[in-house]
Amino acid sequence: MSETLEMTKSKSKAGSAGFEMPKFEMPSFEISKMEVPQAFREFAEKGVSQAKETYEKMRAAAEEATDLLEGTYATATKGASDYGLKCIEAARENANAAFDLAARMMTVKSLSEVVEISTAHTRKQFEALTAQSKELATIAQKVAADTVEPVKESVGKAFKKVA
Repeated sequence: MSETLEMTKSKSKAGSAGFEMPKFEMPSFEISKMEVPQAFREFAEKGVSQAKETYEKMRAAAEEATDLLEGTYATATKGASDYGLKCIEAARENANAAFDLAARMMTVKSLSEVVEISTAHTRKQFEALTAQSKELATIAQKVAADTVEPVKESVGKAFKKVA
């Protein structure tokens, strides 16, 4: 068995010694040093300059839009808060009026007094609801105007810049 192993080793040495792999080299390409024409250089510089200007304009516009949105959201949030507080105040007033009516109804002594108290309460509540509705509508209009006005101004400025 040792003879077979030695024969195999000697064959592999002979086989590899007789055959040599060719070396592969990358071809070299020489790039000639040619000069870029002046017109092309000016065109490229002008393009880079315009790209920088456009970037600055877009960055400024994005900052303005961000500031506008922050202001708009702050205004809308405050307005929604005011509107919500007014709704809570109206609900509290209406609940108190209902409890006052219930307390007065406990002390009535005749049917005519019930009719008189309920009629007075209904008239008073109708007037209160009318006033509350007007106040809520006024707040809603103010919030809408305060929120939309800066956006309208900003869009107007943007169109003037573009035109």
